[in-house]
Amino acid sequence: MKDESRDLLTNSHWGTYWVDVADGRVTGLRDFEQDPDPSPIGHGVVDVLDDPLRITRPAVRQSWLYHGPGAHGDRRGSDRFVSVSWDEAERLVAAELDRVKTQYGNQAIYAGSYGWASAGRFHHAQGQLKRFLNCIGGYTGSVNTYSYAAAEVVVPHVIGDFLGHLERATSWDVLADHCQLFVAFGGLPLSNGQIGQGGTGAHVQKGGMLAAHANGCRFVNISPQRSDALEALGADWLALRPSTDAALMLGLAHVLLTEGLCDRAFLDRYTTGFDRFAAYLTGATDGTPKSADWAAAICDLPSDQIRQLARDMAKHRTMIGISYSLTRQDHGEQPYWAAITLAAMLGQIGLPGGGFGFGYSAMNNNGLERRYLPYAAFPQGQNPVKSYIPVARITDMLENPGGTVDYNGHRLTYPDVKLVWWAGGNPFHHHQDLNRLRRAWARPDTVIVNEWCWNSLARHADIVLPCTTALERDDIAMTRKDPYITVMDRAIAPVGEARDDHAIFRGIAARMGIEDAFTEGRSADDWVRWLYDMSRQAVARGGVELPGFDDLKRQGWVKVAAPAKPTILMERFRSDPDKHPLKTPSGRIEIFSDTVAGFGYDDCPGHPVWLEPLEWLGKSDDKAPLHLISTQPKTKLHSQMDHGPVSRAARIDGREPLTMHPDDATARGLTAGQTVRIFNAGGACYAGLVISDHVRPGVVQIATGAWYDPDGDTCLHGNPNTLTPDKGTSKLAQGPIAHSCLVQVEAAPDAPAPRIDTPPLA
Repeated sequence: MKDESRDLLTNSHWGTYWVDVADGRVTGLRDFEQDPDPSPIGHGVVDVLDDPLRITRPAVRQSWLYHGPGAHGDRRGSDRFVSVSWDEAERLVAAELDRVKTQYGNQAIYAGSYGWASAGRFHHAQGQLKRFLNCIGGYTGSVNTYSYAAAEVVVPHVIGDFLGHLERATSWDVLADHCQLFVAFGGLPLSNGQIGQGGTGAHVQKGGMLAAHANGCRFVNISPQRSDALEALGADWLALRPSTDAALMLGLAHVLLTEGLCDRAFLDRYTTGFDRFAAYLTGATDGTPKSADWAAAICDLPSDQIRQLARDMAKHRTMIGISYSLTRQDHGEQPYWAAITLAAMLGQIGLPGGGFGFGYSAMNNNGLERRYLPYAAFPQGQNPVKSYIPVARITDMLENPGGTVDYNGHRLTYPDVKLVWWAGGNPFHHHQDLNRLRRAWARPDTVIVNEWCWNSLARHADIVLPCTTALERDDIAMTRKDPYITVMDRAIAPVGEARDDHAIFRGIAARMGIEDAFTEGRSADDWVRWLYDMSRQAVARGGVELPGFDDLKRQGWVKVAAPAKPTILMERFRSDPDKHPLKTPSGRIEIFSDTVAGFGYDDCPGHPVWLEPLEWLGKSDDKAPLHLISTQPKTKLHSQMDHGPVSRAARIDGREPLTMHPDDATARGLTAGQTVRIFNAGGACYAGLVISDHVRPGVVQIATGAWYDPDGDTCLHGNPNTLTPDKGTSKLAQGPIAHSCLVQVEAAPDAPAPRIDTPPLA
């Protein structure tokens, strides 16, 4: 518990807050005084801690409970649930794990658990689940993320590492002092910058942008949405067709090459393979020069605008920003590879304010000046099972046991999964083609979920184990992504019979005879102290002193001092590429990769290219003439607290808002505020209409995060992933392509009301 001399404190992915409690209930949150731009998202938790959608007891789906594993899997999502005791829930789970292990082997257990869950260092749902499953022999897991899977795979082939370069992006402090031109492919949406993995102390994205603007930096927003750049920046808006970013980058590169504006000295010293790329760029290999005129026809932008932008980029200290969203389109590997190549041609990589950076404003920590400290993590142990899948291929895995998939030079075999366990995250939020996923989801014998509210994942489970929220347990927020270390106080007792994830797994481990292996004899409080003490010792070896655990508990929070030297991406590499080579085969930036070329993939050759997307405005038709952009929400983190007051306040008649250009609305006879149906061959969803010229004609925008509420193949609530295609970006990365999606929109005056607000209890 917290020290009584101070107020209660909590930390989350969207910010730090002081907690007010009266009569055993949380009555409000107060913004952290260190935060200059606090997020409103966190306040939404107050009203939903004990609302009717809170799961207060273990629950089992009726068909599974009465007829056994595998019974009526097609009723997941529509069946009712029966409340049971913890003793019964533990018995059922332990018996089912034993059955699956014995009959099918541990590879038949899929530990999905993809998602953010808690910001706490110890109460991290995925880590708890995976440690537990490793104690019983392992599981099939996944690799990469829905956020930027294509970049995670292709970028290491180009510059040797992805996450390291992501976390060491040139800081906003440096950009404010040195950047003259910030070209933002995918924009700089502040809605995304509210969040940060592992906890957020102070939000810096808005302040960083404004400081750069005040110092004379010009911003260019390359996005179908004007709102993807803060209005105060006065950004130039290049409203290109969605999914054509790679073509635009190639057009810019062609101008640099043909007008003698590229830095050949940099290319010769720091890169390999440029000449092979240049042959493609000029059309020597395929007869098609990738000129500004060629790019203009694909992107639907004026060719003169493309030429002038290329010249401006060569003339000024230029930062090329690349949003995560660019990876979530068909062939999402190409924009990242092309952007790095474009930056190399400018020759500014490693200079203050120049080069490239991944995900500015995608999360608060990108561009945040902080030290990279070796904090301890909850040990998960070793997984003896070697089978895994790319994270976005879960539907394929469930549909095709024994089938194969190409991935990053390997051919993987899908296991025959009999049991799915999810703790943290919500696949019925972030996966594509949810109607297809729902049908495949019926195949496993058993789905177990740790969840705190009756969201779409819990409704599609067989056994639901009620877990606590961060406000109902003690923890600590401590991540190298943020300079603040904060205590996370248990503000209230667990609601109903909810247990923290560690206690859930501890109880099941005791039934299976592995409690000592799982806990190592430590309580949850012991583990929190152990993690902090191990971290404190580790950072002390690097010269950073942290207060003792008891002192931290009394203080509530501490801020680690910023590094003495400002962060400039790839500065050491530029200073001496021989002494500080990249982790590529050549040690240089690989504009052409022999490794990737050697894979022989027809959808991802050995250098950046333009490949036509599966769906885009270049081949739309009357059945689906509009391009759907499904952005991250600004009122919640993914689908978390979709039922809270902050999220609800943004809805239109209980549904997510859809933004459409006035010309497209007029052509369909639509008016603002009415309910519309968005549809294509994959499914449909309902939304409330917003009409605005801040989205380009031919494009509609809706945020993700609405809890999936299916009525047939239609989501009553407004989840756009009923519409998005479920295809891999390429054989290289197999990432999601949510942003390559065509739809039609029509009025829906008789749309049924959403049903997601009613708990599915018998």
